[in-house]
Amino acid sequence: MTNPFVDRARALVGTRFRPQGRSPETGLDCVGLALAVFGIRANAVRRDYRLRGAHGQELSREVLRFFRRVGKVAAAPGDLVISSVALDQLHLSIISDGAFVHADGRIGRVVETPGTPSWPCEGVYRRRVRGES
Repeated sequence: MTNPFVDRARALVGTRFRPQGRSPETGLDCVGLALAVFGIRANAVRRDYRLRGAHGQELSREVLRFFRRVGKVAAAPGDLVISSVALDQLHLSIISDGAFVHADGRIGRVVETPGTPSWPCEGVYRRRVRGES
C-alpha cells in the first residue's frame, strides 16, 4: 500500500527550488514542500523567516500544530524530518521508501535522495489526523 504523503512528495520531484517558495508553480523551499505534501495552507506558516536561531525554534513550535513527534526509531515513509544541516540551521524533508524527498538549494530543485539524511536529526513528526490532540 502506498503512502499518500510519499506519493505527493514524489509528484513534486523536479519542482524548481525557490527560497521562501510556497507554490509548486513558482518554486518551493523545504517548508513550502512540506506544506504542499501535507496539505497545509501556504499562509499557515509565515514565510519571512530563516531556518536559523529563534526562527528555527519558532518553526519547531509551529510544526507541533500540525504534527505529533514520533521517535526516530518509529520513523516511517510519509513522516517529516527536521535536520540540522549546519550550526543553528534547519532543513525539512519527507521520508520515502528507502530515501527522502527535499528541496535542494544546491541542485535547484526538489529531489529524492536515496538513504537517510546525513545531517543530524532534530526530530521526526507524523501528520496529525482530525480529532487527534
